[in-house]
Amino acid sequence: MNSSAKNNVTGVEPGEMEMRGCYYSFGEGKEVLDNVSFKVEKGSFTCLCGPSGCGKTTIINLLAGYTTPDMGECLIDGVPVQGPGADRLVVFQETALLPWMTLWENTIYGPRVQGKDLTGEVADRAEELINMVGLTGFEEKYPSQLSGGMQRRAELVRALINQPKVLLMDEPFRGLDAMTRQIMQEYIIQLFEQTGTTILFVTAELEEAIFVGDVAYFLTARPAMVKKELVINLPRPRKFEHFSSREFVELQREAIETVDEEAQKAFSAFLKAKESKAKQSA
Repeated sequence: MNSSAKNNVTGVEPGEMEMRGCYYSFGEGKEVLDNVSFKVEKGSFTCLCGPSGCGKTTIINLLAGYTTPDMGECLIDGVPVQGPGADRLVVFQETALLPWMTLWENTIYGPRVQGKDLTGEVADRAEELINMVGLTGFEEKYPSQLSGGMQRRAELVRALINQPKVLLMDEPFRGLDAMTRQIMQEYIIQLFEQTGTTILFVTAELEEAIFVGDVAYFLTARPAMVKKELVINLPRPRKFEHFSSREFVELQREAIETVDEEAQKAFSAFLKAKESKAKQSA
């Protein structure tokens, strides 16, 4: 367990999630997951990496309870996932902020829907989280008045105020420019190290996975299986100086070797599918 979980400022015990022997397909001949098993330890920052189209988003949807595996099971704290729940929240690739609401209104939207008193504890927590991600002073701004990076931070705050046991993040920084992405990495690390919330973070960026994570699972090309578990023993708090450390470079080398073979397989499968489609239309 990450030591920061012991100092959880959200006041919620982090959760543990697990996939056991999960299979999933979109129909005959369209297998997506092939006996996928892995554990997201309580209070850990776990990353999920794999070639494009291998099934990473499918895994997020299964753990979130949006769909169910054909075989196998998904568990939270040892209990089978039966559907969506407030103990698991998803931050998607696309922005999910409500455009007609201010930053403050978006932040407290979850507690409001749950019928909670929006003063006192909820307001204090909202203020704390907004300050934690550097958005103090922007509470009355609408999403359209915020930069892409600020919108991403606002979405993190809107998720965390609901005090989930597990935060599922599906390539949340995809599409951001390099500088904004680096800033977002700093904020997600800060949030994790201060709240201790369990995080499963999907990313296609190997450097990012090594920098933010405690462990990274690497998937094969579709149908996806877990090819490798990489334990990341870099010290916390994480700092950008770690990028130049010998330990980071060695972890990066191991990750690249793991992913390269699967990326080649995925690309070959893409070319074959394209060739087959061309022949059918000829």
